[in-house]
Amino acid sequence: MSVSVVATTPFEGQKPGTSGLRKRVKIFQQQHYTENFIQAILSSIPEAEGGAEGATLVVGGDGRYYLDEVLQIIVKIAAAAGVSRLIVGKDGIVSTPAVSNLIRKYKATGGILLTASHNPGGPDNDFGIKYNMSNGGPAPENVTDRIYEITKTITEYKVADVPKIDFSQLGSHKAGAMVVDVIDGVTDYVDMLKSIFDFDTIKQFFATNPQFKVLFDGMNGVTGPYGRRVFIEELGLDESSVMRSTPLPDFGGEHPDPNLTYASDLVERVNKEGYDFGAASDGDGDRNMIIGKGAFVTPSDSVAIIAHYARECIPYFQKNGVHGLARSMPTSLALDRVAEKQGLVAYEVPTGWKFFGNLMDAQKCSICGEESFGTGSDHIREKDGVWAIMAWISILAHVNKEKPTSVHDILQKHYQIYGRNFFSRYDYEDVESQGADEMVARLRKLIDTQEWVGQTFGGFTVKTMDDFTYNDPIDGSVSKKQGIRIIFEDTSRIVIRLSGTGSQGATVRLYVEKYSDNPAEYPADTQEALKPLIDVALQLSQLEQFTGRKTPTVIT
Repeated sequence: MSVSVVATTPFEGQKPGTSGLRKRVKIFQQQHYTENFIQAILSSIPEAEGGAEGATLVVGGDGRYYLDEVLQIIVKIAAAAGVSRLIVGKDGIVSTPAVSNLIRKYKATGGILLTASHNPGGPDNDFGIKYNMSNGGPAPENVTDRIYEITKTITEYKVADVPKIDFSQLGSHKAGAMVVDVIDGVTDYVDMLKSIFDFDTIKQFFATNPQFKVLFDGMNGVTGPYGRRVFIEELGLDESSVMRSTPLPDFGGEHPDPNLTYASDLVERVNKEGYDFGAASDGDGDRNMIIGKGAFVTPSDSVAIIAHYARECIPYFQKNGVHGLARSMPTSLALDRVAEKQGLVAYEVPTGWKFFGNLMDAQKCSICGEESFGTGSDHIREKDGVWAIMAWISILAHVNKEKPTSVHDILQKHYQIYGRNFFSRYDYEDVESQGADEMVARLRKLIDTQEWVGQTFGGFTVKTMDDFTYNDPIDGSVSKKQGIRIIFEDTSRIVIRLSGTGSQGATVRLYVEKYSDNPAEYPADTQEALKPLIDVALQLSQLEQFTGRKTPTVIT
């Protein structure tokens, strides 16, 4: 095997965000651009984890456009770097949670994930690359900072002269001295699910309740094959139980983000065709949405309900217990109320799954979630869409033993126990970065002066306001400026943050939350219940003035 040294120059802006590097495909297609970043990843693998030489790396993606070309680039650069083994899904397709499981199961050095998650795919849309550590979780900031520093000074990368690998063929392939094992990316993941959930009980529930209809939407993303394997082959459901289950490079021209806007086809079918339970997962399989007939489960409520029932009906938690609960800062306080009643510690972390990983590795957290449709547990170190869906199916099988119980019924019963945290998120996508930055800068000045504290706006009196800082209780790291919080005397909250998951412009996320312990209010429409607070949020943030946007792109 011969190795060539290729001269290169740095590209600006190769700074990984909370979920790796995401850019337009055309940017990744620039000569040397992708090669520079892959070389920087390999050069940044910590010596404590063995470094690149002799490493075993798991590689997988969500099937989006440009995946095939990047797979071959990884083979050439990894072989040149002395990587010992690549474990790659057939056709390069493996969901993000399945990659995390493979890293942990095969004790790999780490993994390279080729995904831009829920962002659109295709030649004019997005691609992404991120690195996961040996624990199966996203690289922490000290590693992503190291990657970024290398991208700013890189002058060369090395490529091996090895033949092209046919990733459609299962089995072992050779790339010089490096072994490339092409595996079925679904089997190991389904085996993991079987070790967590009681498939026999769930299967029995469906067999004895043939009228109970399920619809899973793969959104033309990576989880289609996983959904087919689980729901049709394992649980014996009909073909009509899955939709959009073939991964497509452009996701069929759709936006593979499981929310009420982009999964509207699923919502319409569930309500019109009489499905009892509907669920969707996103492009790379780490997000989920749960709905029922006339019922939408917010991600904040979803993780709280899973935590409430975990030890009742999920064997994994019956065996291992629940060590603690955690949520991202913008996520509603519904999970905290479950933690308090169950005598568990509740952690509040910045947005970004890596923050949960530290807590899990220290056995401080067993179940966690983000309001951005990410839910998971300590079985892996990524959020896990199909896991969350299976948790809900386990809950439904459990509660239906006593009497017929719908998703709507589960929500209302939860509110009767804990009260209801009305919660909504307004997304303003692809806004001009300058206006968004100026809006946040103004709010930070108001935090410094604290002049709003004690003032009343639209009936809501400001108790505190800050820019969230997280002090990691495990490694002592400090993460600052993680989101503007305005907290009112009645515990209502407004949160504003700029998202790092887009590929261009800025996405402004506005979160509003209001708690009620009045049972008469529990059935209320979320947007109607929150309208007074939303009006206050728009007034205080001056969002329309700074961004020029009168309406959000997405409301969830």
